[in-house]
Parts: sequence; structure tokens; C-alpha cells
Amino acid sequence: MAVDKSDFKKAIQEGYTFKSESFVIGAALADGEVFSDTHVKIPLKTLNRHGLIAGATGTGKTKTFQVIAENLSGAGIAVLMMDIKGDLSGIAAKGSLTPLIEERQKILKVPYNPKSFPVELLSLSKEKGARLRATVSEFGPILFSKILDLNETQQSLVSLIFKFCDDKRLPLVDLKDFRKVLQFIGDDADKEIEKNYGMISSATVGTITRKLIELEQQGAETFFGEISFDVQDLLRKDESGNAYISIVKLADIQDRPKLFSTFMLSLLAEVYSTFPEAGDLEKPKLIIFIDEAHLIFNEASEALLEQFETIIKLIRSKGVGIFFCTQNPADIPASVLGQLGLKIQHALRAFTANDRKAIKLAAQNYPETDFYDVEEVLTSLGIGEAFVTALNERGNPTPLAATMLCTPQSRMNVLSESEIEGLISKSALATKYNQEINRESAFEILNEKLLEKEKYDSAEEERVEEIRTERKEKSTLEEVINSPLTKQIGRTVFRELTRGLLGVLGISGGARRKATRRYF
Repeated sequence: MAVDKSDFKKAIQEGYTFKSESFVIGAALADGEVFSDTHVKIPLKTLNRHGLIAGATGTGKTKTFQVIAENLSGAGIAVLMMDIKGDLSGIAAKGSLTPLIEERQKILKVPYNPKSFPVELLSLSKEKGARLRATVSEFGPILFSKILDLNETQQSLVSLIFKFCDDKRLPLVDLKDFRKVLQFIGDDADKEIEKNYGMISSATVGTITRKLIELEQQGAETFFGEISFDVQDLLRKDESGNAYISIVKLADIQDRPKLFSTFMLSLLAEVYSTFPEAGDLEKPKLIIFIDEAHLIFNEASEALLEQFETIIKLIRSKGVGIFFCTQNPADIPASVLGQLGLKIQHALRAFTANDRKAIKLAAQNYPETDFYDVEEVLTSLGIGEAFVTALNERGNPTPLAATMLCTPQSRMNVLSESEIEGLISKSALATKYNQEINRESAFEILNEKLLEKEKYDSAEEERVEEIRTERKEKSTLEEVINSPLTKQIGRTVFRELTRGLLGVLGISGGARRKATRRYF
């Protein structure tokens, strides 16, 4: 498609000129030509309207992540990044000017200043970094039920458990606490709980137990516990005013999507409930990047998807934006995709008929344009090139612009093991959250109660047995004493004793009989 260069430059320059603060993400290109005097910019004001970064493997999505994160940090906007592949830690180190980078920056006419950015490494598992945890109580019965994918009847039992624990002051910290309470309620021999809280179905208890096992098999026991992560710690800045980029290392849980979606939903819910209403700020407080977003949506239940959609709609009023990174926009549910204002689409590859259909659908997600055949350009974009469209201050989409993207100023490779160790050793968050705390909670309290009950029951059994033995011995003695034989023997013994006594006194047999008659 032939492009009128003057019309194209005018449309892009006008469309990407903003009154509020913005940053350059690259230069516009058309018909294979880069227009170095026509920069494509991203306004900070509308970044809380969320975004999408899509494209085939190897097209440069991760480096786009990196460029945006660097600019946000420099603008004082906190960043949280989900690092599924483990290749984002280099943001903590300075980049280096290579011939390829120098050539690109000359074309773009954007200065290259190698620098590092403040980074915190976080972990959900045994990976190195500050541990991310949350308690079962913090989830609450509704969210916890959604994670377990329970029906209404099962949810009501979960609510009963939370109410019971509140009434009895039983802290629900980790999964073993919840499991213990579930077992305790199911084994309520005295039916005291049913009297106070309602009927409890053993089948429902069994179903919830199986759901817990499924969650535990995904490694969720490493996530539930203390110390709970305070989301306010995501908003820290260094002495230069650069906001911290918090990177959650998730390379070892990409095959456990249930744990990933559980973590993401709990994090978003905590941010939403903790952050105050902010309205339309000049720039957001926090931007969250979710790499390999299909891991959330492919395995999420319908209830979880509804929860995600609700939070995404509401969380922007807290000054928070969410960016999803995936290979194809079709990986994101339509209800979520419709909420994403900024879209950066890297190249897609057409190897099969299904690929061509996917490209056709992807092209329909972007504003109409007179300057590109979108389907054709989508397959011809080079590495580090992408279609870009954002929202301006009025909330309208900017013109679709094929863009040669800027190069990251930080290292485009990962940190070494020694560099990671050094970063963590200086981390205030690692010192704070990597403590192992196992305070007395529902598991320990109920175990102690059950132990006391067992001791009491054992003592009662011993007492009952003693009483039974005493009664048995008494009964046997009474039987012996009251038997005719015992009585006959007693009379004979008494008679012989009497005879012996009278004999000693010198009383004859006849006298003895008379004496005996007198006495008896």
C-alpha cells in the first residue's frame, strides 16, 4: 500500500502529541522507511487503562517490556513484572553500546544512555528473592472458594469454616490450618457445630478436601503462610527518585498454572482493597506486567475469570494499570481484551491455515487505518518492530502506527548468579519476608484440643474401668457372703469356736448345750 508521506507524518505527529507527560517508545515506519522525526509516544496519564503486548516468539516482546518498565521507573511509577521465562533480571545492570544498538539509535534519533534501575527480586517458591506469601484468612471465604472452584453449597461450608474460626479465634494461616478445621468439623462427634452453625454434609467435606489436595499438588502450600506480603512495599523509590521494578521469578512454576492464577488473583485483590481511590491521576502509581498471560486464562475456572474481569474494570480507579503479554490477542478473553487501552502488536507468523485465521482476527483488534494493510504488515514486521496504538488524554485511540522500537538502556541479558546473590544480600524486602514464622494457628490449637480430649477420654475410660472392677469385686464378695454354703460354713465355724471357748471354761457338753440354748 503506497503511503502519502506528508499525510502519514502529519497524522502520526498530531495523534501522538500530548499535553501530559509521555515517553518515546520508537519512531514510525511505513513502506519500509523509518521516519526518525516522527516519534511514537506513550502518555503516562492513560496507562491505568491497561494494555496488551502480543507477538510470536522471538519478535522482541520481552525487550518491549523492558523499555516500558525503564521509562516508568524513571518517571517514578512503580513496576511489578511476572518473569515466567527468567530473562528480565538484567534491568538491574547497565546496558552496553554495541554496533547494532548504535545503528538503531542513530536511525531513531533517540539518545542511548546505558544505566541500571532499582530492582527487587521476588519469589513464590524456592527461587532466590523475597518470598511472597498470603494467609488463608486474607483471601476470605468468597475468593478462597473461587480459587477452589466450588459450587454454592460448598462455598457455604467454606463460609461456615471462616465464621467458626472467627468465633473460636482460630487463625487460618496456611492450608494445613484450613484442612485441620475441615477435618475437625467433619469429625464433630458431639454434633455441637451442627447445632450452632447448621448441617454439615460429609460428601461436601470430602469434595473440598479433594480440591485442597489439587491446589497443594500445584505447590500452593509454599504461597500460603506468613509473613504476608505488604503491597505497599511495591511503591518504593530509590534515592534518585526512580521507582523500584519488582520482578517475580516464576520460571519454576510455569507448569503450575493453578498456583500462578491463585497468586495473581490474590495480589490484584489485595492491591484493590488496600490502595485508596485515586481517580484520574497525571500518572499511575503502579503498573503490573503479566508475561505468558495465557497461563492464567487457560486453566482458570469461570468464577476466576469473572473475578479477573471485575478487578480489571475497577482497579484502574486505584491508579493501577495491568499489561498482559502473550503470543496472540486471542489468548485473552474478549471480556478482558476489551478493557485494554494500549496495544503493542509484534509480528505474527502464518505457517498454517489456522495461523492465517488468527492473523485476520488479530488485525480486527486495532483501529482502522488508511496507511497500512494490517494483515500484511503483521506478518512482515521485523524483530523490535510493532504496531502501536494507545489512548490519548480524552480516552480516544491514537492512530495505528507501525513502529521501530527503542532499545533498552539496561542489560539485555540476565544477571549472573553472583550478581543475583549480591542484589538479594542488599535487599530490605528479602530481610523482611524471608523469615520463617510458624505461630500458633488453627492447626496447633485444634491439635492441642484433640490431644486434651484424648487424654480426658482416656482418663474417663480408666475411671470407668476402675468403677467396673470395683463393682465386679464387690459383687463377687457379696455373692460369696450371701451364698448358703458360706452361711453354713459360718455357722459351723461359730459353733466350733463356741464349743472350744466353753471347753476352756470347764463347761461340760450338757451344760454347753444348755448354755448355748440360753445364749441363743
